[in-house]
Amino acid sequence: MTSTDTDETVAAAKAGDESAFARLTGRHRRELHVHCYRMLGSFDEAEDVVQEALLNAWRGLDTFDGGNFRAWLYRIATNACLDAIRKSSRRISSLRSFAEVPWIQPYPDRLLDEIAPPDAEPHALAVARETIELAFLAALQLLPPQQRAVLILRDVLGWTAAESATLLDLTVPAANSALQRGRATLRENLPEQRGEWSAAAPSEEERALVRRLVEAHDRGDFGSLSTLVRDDVRVTMPPEPHCYIGLEHLARHARIAEEMGEWRAVGVDSNRMPAFASYLRRPGDTEFRAFKLDVLRVVDGRAIEFTTFDSHLFPAFGLDAILRG
Repeated sequence: MTSTDTDETVAAAKAGDESAFARLTGRHRRELHVHCYRMLGSFDEAEDVVQEALLNAWRGLDTFDGGNFRAWLYRIATNACLDAIRKSSRRISSLRSFAEVPWIQPYPDRLLDEIAPPDAEPHALAVARETIELAFLAALQLLPPQQRAVLILRDVLGWTAAESATLLDLTVPAANSALQRGRATLRENLPEQRGEWSAAAPSEEERALVRRLVEAHDRGDFGSLSTLVRDDVRVTMPPEPHCYIGLEHLARHARIAEEMGEWRAVGVDSNRMPAFASYLRRPGDTEFRAFKLDVLRVVDGRAIEFTTFDSHLFPAFGLDAILRG
């Protein structure tokens, strides 16, 4: 959509044409959702806030006086996120594991792939791994709302200091100060090897590891499974406030899983990280039913962390409630 087309569509939307407004906002909706997801750490809450932001944009369209429509939408969405964070009583002061962030949820790569850098808007960058993986999302939740917003705008979206300050109604020095404090907090809480992650999708090595894990998982073969994970493997299950460390705990979870019934798992991609979705057929049942989603962090060819989520976001991953075939 050229600037002329945008101006004409804005004029139509201001005149009450809802389809014109849908065309204006539809091309930005996914990136706004990802932005709100980074701010909030929750897929579901990001959906609610984006809906609210777009409603506010429709109601306030007369206040748009030209310029960058995408930036205007980001301003509305960011302020909606800030309001949501301030209204929430959720706060974390440390980050030993994802157990401290019980509201964190996964994000399907299939939806991240909807964000591409169109020729007309080179700043709408494709989502890189280091800006969306779970450790980064969790660490962001440590930051006060304003620091979080500035850091995302500057270091993730690539906005200038002046652009970020304007969006947040800050002076440039205040925005720069918030950015430096936010960066310092992230450095203290992110895995050391994170700086080496730049892939837009899991590597072939990680995909191969997932295939072997899935095979061992489906067979209930803990012996094989234990060779594919680190001895200090960590398991967290948001929103449960527990973190389990080591092979002994993993073995106990494997025994419990075996007693529950028969399993089938399929590889998926989440947060630019390897993952697999598990279906369970309980004794007496005839169907494999959606049960859980595990997102993996891999170091040196072995899994060092499993973050286990329930199945309610399976539809967002394009997964059925019952495994077919």
